[in-house]
Amino acid sequence: MTTQQHPTAETFARLAVELHDSEGVGETVETVVQFALQALSCRYAGLVLIERGRKPVIAAATAPVVTELYQLQLDAGQGPLMTALESHQPVFVTDIAHDDQWPADWQALAASIGVCSVLHLPLMPTDHPVGVLSFFSEQPEGFDADDLAVGHILARHASIAVANARSEESLAQAVDARKLVGQAMGILMERFDLDGDRAFDVLRRYSQDSNTKLRDVAQQLIDTRKLPTAVKQ
Repeated sequence: MTTQQHPTAETFARLAVELHDSEGVGETVETVVQFALQALSCRYAGLVLIERGRKPVIAAATAPVVTELYQLQLDAGQGPLMTALESHQPVFVTDIAHDDQWPADWQALAASIGVCSVLHLPLMPTDHPVGVLSFFSEQPEGFDADDLAVGHILARHASIAVANARSEESLAQAVDARKLVGQAMGILMERFDLDGDRAFDVLRRYSQDSNTKLRDVAQQLIDTRKLPTAVKQ
């Protein structure tokens, strides 16, 4: 394996700034995987995200072959990626060709695209993972102890950045929803001479009766300027 100069504290400080300046989860994870290519002795990198109660999704990949390797495991429900997601522990496959604990089709696909070793690191901002950061090498035993240490630091940065980006997006969505509901209430109050509490009750009742999110009910009223016929004021 070729010797690589690993990132310094100053480099990680710049990464922290870049992650802070990233807008949204998508830009955040793309920053992480691009930095991974520079920081570790790897050919490819990728990142899978997961939310409680939802299936994992491929959030970033530096090449289509990474998406293939991910998707094969997500479809089958097994492989080193799935083990890292379920165990909340790092998974290091040092030599794919000689490690028979993993599915044969995954081994064959990895070999066909020249991937010989893989490192999967869970992103753990809390006790529950938000995803897995992956590094792929074209060499057997492609990651040394220094790579592992750098990978853990990067995974920690990524964990916090993704959690913060999700929180900011959720907050922005909540603020947007409140604005929509306020506008819809204003329409009802003006058109039907309702007070604020009564207008909100109308929106809430339609939301419950139609099993539709409150913000979607509000958006429908704003777009059509009509009170849904399923509810009387």
